[in-house]
Amino acid sequence: MQLQVKIFTVNKRFPLTISRGTTAQTTNVWVSISQDGIEGWGEASPFGVGNHSQSTEKIKEALQEITPILQPFSPLQRQEVEQALISAQAPSAVRAAVDMAMHDWLGKLVGLPLWQLWGLDRHVIVPTSVTIGINSPAGAKARARDWLEFTDVRVFKVKLGSPDGIDADQKMFLAVREEAPNLEFFVDANGGWSLPDAIAMTSWLADLGIKYVEQPLPRGQEQNLAELKARSPLPIFVDESCFTSTDIPQLANYVDGINIKLMKSGGLTEAMRMVHTAKAYGLQVMFGCYSDSSLANTAAAQLAPLADYLDLDSHLNLINDPFTGALIKEGRVLPNDLPGLGVQHSASAT
Repeated sequence: MQLQVKIFTVNKRFPLTISRGTTAQTTNVWVSISQDGIEGWGEASPFGVGNHSQSTEKIKEALQEITPILQPFSPLQRQEVEQALISAQAPSAVRAAVDMAMHDWLGKLVGLPLWQLWGLDRHVIVPTSVTIGINSPAGAKARARDWLEFTDVRVFKVKLGSPDGIDADQKMFLAVREEAPNLEFFVDANGGWSLPDAIAMTSWLADLGIKYVEQPLPRGQEQNLAELKARSPLPIFVDESCFTSTDIPQLANYVDGINIKLMKSGGLTEAMRMVHTAKAYGLQVMFGCYSDSSLANTAAAQLAPLADYLDLDSHLNLINDPFTGALIKEGRVLPNDLPGLGVQHSASAT
């Protein structure tokens, strides 16, 4: 199979601030593989999680290195390609893009969307949360209003872990809740709390009807999860602490769920593996995203029937998304009926 790479930049309608910084623009990579007149598409987007950070330049360089590795393979040889890319130490975002593209190719070959090829029921897909980044109370309220005016919001995910401390977190959260008192809320600290702050905040949030708290402690402090779980009245999910299925056994006794992201996991193949591993340990699963366009989020939506929670909203905050794909209906990100991923190119990628 032949591989082609195009670079495109996407801009956020509203910059997003989390505990690690602010993002207003990202440069992502569109990967296509072709064989027998069929083209499959995938996306690699940069992200930063400590030593696992993957920049656009790192992704581009890795794609150049793996191009000759892929040529002898068919898109039908996903297991062999996965092992070859792992052996070549390809970054997970690169593996994700190639794996996505091979799945897209297969769906187009047989003329079926992936959700249908896998026998999944898209009617059971839950609403996606949309994200309120760290902000002042007034700024957070304004951002909530923007979302409510822009789309059919059913769930807010509020980013906490402010560098100004948990007092600032509490004031901001109350402001957002005041703006939308009837919605469901999730909280994501992105590792921005210490153990004492996490214990205090989970107790405080429990009285406010929160469904769960995501990544309360920094990656690298997993040894403190046991104490937090024992003292938290809320379910604990991990994101930055869980990249692939091999991370799950060590975490299973100390958390209630995991956040699966295609860029972390290395693609749909590993994401499916993570779902089954998590379920075997009695954990819940959610699907999340980085600054992904409709291409990667539509790919994740193909697996959405298997998720307990969804946070696939990054493409909704883009002003120049070059792709169209999953539909938004009653707050749910729904894969369409087109074959493969069901993604179409809607503008020139730059």
